[in-house]
Amino acid sequence: MNPILIAGAGPVGCTLALFLAQNDIPVILLEAQDSLPQDLRASTFHPPTLDMLAKLDLVEDMLSVGLKVDNYQYRDRRTNEIAKFDLSVLEGATGHPYRLQCEQYKMTQIVVDKLEAFPHAQVRMGTRMKGYSEVDGGIEALVQNADGEELVKCDYLVGCDGANSVVRQASGVEFEGMTYPERFLVASTTFDFGDYFEGLSMVNYVSDPDEWCVILKTAGLWRVLVPTPIEEDDARFLTDEFIQDRLHRLAKNDVDFDVHHRTLYRVHQRVAKTYQARDRVLIAGDAAHVNNPLGGMGMNGGVQDAINLAEKLVQIINKGGDRQDLLALYSRQRRGICTQFIQEHTMKNKALMEATDEATQVKRQAKFMKACSDPVLARAFVMETSMINCVRDSYLIT
Repeated sequence: MNPILIAGAGPVGCTLALFLAQNDIPVILLEAQDSLPQDLRASTFHPPTLDMLAKLDLVEDMLSVGLKVDNYQYRDRRTNEIAKFDLSVLEGATGHPYRLQCEQYKMTQIVVDKLEAFPHAQVRMGTRMKGYSEVDGGIEALVQNADGEELVKCDYLVGCDGANSVVRQASGVEFEGMTYPERFLVASTTFDFGDYFEGLSMVNYVSDPDEWCVILKTAGLWRVLVPTPIEEDDARFLTDEFIQDRLHRLAKNDVDFDVHHRTLYRVHQRVAKTYQARDRVLIAGDAAHVNNPLGGMGMNGGVQDAINLAEKLVQIINKGGDRQDLLALYSRQRRGICTQFIQEHTMKNKALMEATDEATQVKRQAKFMKACSDPVLARAFVMETSMINCVRDSYLIT
């Protein structure tokens, strides 16, 4: 058989490649850059995602380079009210009742290292998708590397190549939705916010009438996410002056903050019209859906796409399952749960976080305070925000 060609060696493409390789299916994983990207991107892995990754023998390695987070908070800087949610309430619903803070580049490196053990798995760095054509019984993909262009014959092509997916665009699939006018700025620093704010968790959603933010910890660093003003020059937002100003607003420090990384990015809410671009061409992760990062559902949703698709490809290739039915079901299940839950939930998170009127903020925090103080409400709340419910619901879509 010809291999399955996967464009994009982010968490989604890596998860898909490893699942298939472990099931004796040949794969070629392409990465456009010469090495795995190590920039500041997603870092939160939710419990049901960890349940999936555990089956690929990844979680222990990820724990060795990440942080286990057993609670998170919604903090109101105006009133100093703190709603703390303990993930131990998920015992019995998941094998991993915690979040794992592990930068995605650490996860992808672990996977690429594991893929070396499989002779039927190739990882091609510095190789990008250019386009493809459908041929009898498969796909002929045009790829490019430093030596020039090459045609690669594959049985299936999966675009895990991000929001500007070449695979999706070459397929003519619409990417429906909208783009927010503001940018999000993420800066990481060695400054210990845990010493500055009393009782701070490793993951915190902080409302403020002037400027909301997210504060979370990774191994060795704290990350701060803030929105930026809309009608200003983007270049200013990455300057030392702007970043230091924002961090000093958050925590009064006698000296400048030691900033290790800074990233400014546009924020979208978009979903592809279908995840099955052609008979044997699929898309997953950011190539299929993008959303704002509040709640950490983008990367998790993408990894969950990869597992769902991999399961179906294994059924088709190794067990003689019906290709058309199973791939169409993949698209319905993952697109359905994205539109029904992930998009709606992340948009609601953003609207609540950025509300400036006092009545909305009071109502928001009161809801969180009530939920965290009632064991039944707390478990229901965490079952939803941890994505356990939405993963279960996705498999109920027929």
